[in-house]
This record gives sequence, structure tokens and C-alpha cells, in this order.
Amino acid sequence: MSEHPNVQRMREGYVAFGKGDLAALEHLMTEDVRWHVAGTTPLSGTYEGRTAVFEFFGKVMELTEGSFRVEPLTLLADDHYGCAPVRVTAHRGDRHLDVMNVQTSRLQDGRVVEFWDTTTDTEASEAFYA
Repeated sequence: MSEHPNVQRMREGYVAFGKGDLAALEHLMTEDVRWHVAGTTPLSGTYEGRTAVFEFFGKVMELTEGSFRVEPLTLLADDHYGCAPVRVTAHRGDRHLDVMNVQTSRLQDGRVVEFWDTTTDTEASEAFYA
């Protein structure tokens, strides 16, 4: 059984994010993408448009001293949705984060039009980013 093309696109997205390759990410999300980050921290909320999403990425990297990493554990996708349980690690001064999140994308023509990031350990994530 062959892999769905959106699984490959998701894999490309995680690799590009890991390298900080915004040019590659531009091709993987729509210009008007909506990016939802759960929680009540200063980073939580909905980011509208690629520019806002890329600014959010920059804030995350700045806050975590460039240590923020997302490791997909598996990738699941069909024509309309993609989902990945991921391991998120980072440090911030003497704070350390190591949690599992679930990231879900709504896809259109192989590009992310909407994205949700939810954590399985709200307490740890909130304490880290507060």
C-alpha cells in the first residue's frame, strides 16, 4: 500500500520547520492559513496568515533560545486532514519542556489551510510558557 501524498507533504513540513526553512514552508501552507495554539499563555491564540504564523515561529524560537523541536511520531493523512502525535522539547533558562502534542491540519490541494496544536500535558506546557 502506498503512502498518501499528504503524508509526504506533512513530512516535508516537519523537516522544513526543523531546519527553519520558511521558503519551503511557504509552499506547504496557504497565504491565509489559520494557526490555532491552545492554552492561556502569551503565545496561545489564533494566528491568521502566513506572516503572522512565521512571526509566531520566531517568538517561539526566541523564547526557547532556539531549542524548540518537534518530532513527529507518526503521520496520518487523507485528502482533507492530516494528524500527527509529536514529541515537543525545548528549554528556556532552567525550564525544560518534554511533552506529547497532537497536531492536526486541514488540507486543501496538499497545503495547510488550518492547523491546531494541542498538548497532552496542559500543566507542563502552561508552566513552561508562562
